[in-house]
Amino acid sequence: MALKITDDCINCDACIQECPNTAIYEPDEKWTYADGTSLAGIIQTLNGEKKDANKEFKPVSEEFYFIVEDKCTECKGFHEEPQCASVCPVDCIIIDEELAESEELLYKKKDWMHEN
Repeated sequence: MALKITDDCINCDACIQECPNTAIYEPDEKWTYADGTSLAGIIQTLNGEKKDANKEFKPVSEEFYFIVEDKCTECKGFHEEPQCASVCPVDCIIIDEELAESEELLYKKKDWMHEN
């Protein structure tokens, strides 16, 4: 995932509705791997870790909408460009150079989440 939501976010909710992976959450909201995916039960992540897909994880942010990097595919396999960034009225969804992933890995992640 190479996308992040900055503190310029106005919590408008536009991005959430566009995410095909349910990778975007409201501030202070717990998240799971299972949300919006076909993942269920004990899963093995792409880096080999075993996780419970239904386990609730702590929110990434308590103030602004956030993107769960393990679930973001930059819309690869669904759209030509990240839909969250295209609908953001304040352009607060930007590329995070520190979390860049190859296009191949983004497609693998999409297949992992939606074809199990």
